Amino acid sequence: MRIRNGSDRMDSVRQLEFRLIKIMGVFDLVLVGIGLLFFKEPWAFIIGVVFGSAIAALNFLQLGNTLTRAVTLPPKQAQAYTTTQYFIRFLISGVVIALSIKAPYINVLGTVLGLVSIKFIILATHLFNDKTYYKNIFKRKEDESNGH
Repeated sequence: MRIRNGSDRMDSVRQLEFRLIKIMGVFDLVLVGIGLLFFKEPWAFIIGVVFGSAIAALNFLQLGNTLTRAVTLPPKQAQAYTTTQYFIRFLISGVVIALSIKAPYINVLGTVLGLVSIKFIILATHLFNDKTYYKNIFKRKEDESNGH
């Protein structure tokens, strides 16, 4: 068994981040297709999806940077640092939504879908692919008490 050093772990985290962002890009193409089919003027929706997704990707990468840095800090400093970073990301998302409300060339629905798309991707790729998760959900309580 090979022991991985911090650099190897960091590389694998970055690879996972970029893999999820690539999947988000594919998801966004599906959203763009839906926009083309269902909107009379699809460009505002498409711009909203791209705008929201770009901010979501940046927020996601910033979250990774925040957590990477936080594990090197003492607990009190880590808590203060992660809380501050959380509110900064939250504020950025609020500003993005406010801009999409004010700007007539950006569709709010597209922006919100873009902002939450990374969350759908994470759920779809990690939670829904875990077979043991579903086995545990559907396992009967009687099976646990009988030792099965």
